[in-house]
This record gives sequence, C-alpha cells and structure tokens, in this order.
Amino acid sequence: MIQQRFFIDGPAGRLEAAVTPSDQAPRGIALVAHPHPLFGGTMDNKVVQTLAKTFARLGLTAFRVNFRGAGESAGEFDEGIGETADMLALAAHARREAGDLPVLLAGFSFGAFVQTRVRRELDAARLVLVAPAVKRFDVGAVPPDTLVVHGEQDEVVPLADALDWARPQGLPLVVVPGVGHFFHGQLPLLARIVADGVCPWNR
Repeated sequence: MIQQRFFIDGPAGRLEAAVTPSDQAPRGIALVAHPHPLFGGTMDNKVVQTLAKTFARLGLTAFRVNFRGAGESAGEFDEGIGETADMLALAAHARREAGDLPVLLAGFSFGAFVQTRVRRELDAARLVLVAPAVKRFDVGAVPPDTLVVHGEQDEVVPLADALDWARPQGLPLVVVPGVGHFFHGQLPLLARIVADGVCPWNR
C-alpha cells in the first residue's frame, strides 16, 4: 500500500506528515495520532501504520503527522496542547486535499488523548481509541459509539485503569486477551477488530 510523505506548516513550524490513499473513491478522511514522542512515539509506529492501512482499505484517505519535536517536525513536546494544534493543522490540510468528507479520529496511547481534545474542536463522525493513556492524561468522557480497544496485559496503561475510566460512562471496551500495550504479534487482529467496529465505511 503506497504511503506518501510530505510537509505542512504547523503552529510551531514545519510538520512532517504522511497520507495513505484509498484504492477506491474516498468516502471519508481518517486522522491517526501517534504515541508519546518523548518515549519514541512517531507516525511510523506499527500500531499507527496498521490503523492507517486499515482505514485506507475501508475507503478512507488516512493522514498521519509527526507531532512537534518528533521525526523531522519542528518544535518541542507540549503535553498534548500543542499536539492538538498540530493535528488540527493536519485536519485543515486533509480537507483541502480530500474535500469536505466525514472525518474519523483515531489515536494510539498518548495519541488517543490528543484525539479526544481534537474532537472538541472538530466535528468528527467517529472516534477510535487504541490503548488510550487514561492513567497519565485527563482523557475525559467520549461519545458512546467510541470504539476502544485495549490489551488485557497492557504494561503501560493497565486494563484496570481503562476500565475505571470507561465504567462511569457505560462505555464498552474490546479487550484483546494476552496482549500488551504495543499489540506485538497481534496487529492483524487489531486491524480486524477496527475494521469490524467502524461504520459506515466498512459496509
């Protein structure tokens, strides 16, 4: 699957980004956010790439960005505040390139936290969170149709913490047995769970 890299102007300087086009007429835009940049997280993370490729197969044009200070992006880590602005800059670019299509927001770990912030500023049709970093960051409440996927043996964000966050919302989680934070060896299963759980693009 072809992935094209490019640069956009961000609030803190130039941002490195990538797009995975759908091989069909796009029915939507997916914006995928990566894990914590201070711990090696970039848009080339395997979970992030798996999500982008999955959405492209579902007929969405999938965009990713290296947050400020990650990869070749300018700037410094900003605790999710500046990273939200980076993702909004990517959203504006995506809409210029792909048109006024429905937007799906997806994020992994720290990126999931960022996307819950982006959603407050951007009208999104769906939210997909993989191993959201609910322990360190104030993720807050999410829409009831949010798809949340979590590993049973997550060593970074314990499943108990995710359940404590989801329980007051009555929010179901898809728990993958025996899987850690990075879904090692189980990326095809993650792709299948996301594809099966995302509507209307997979119908």
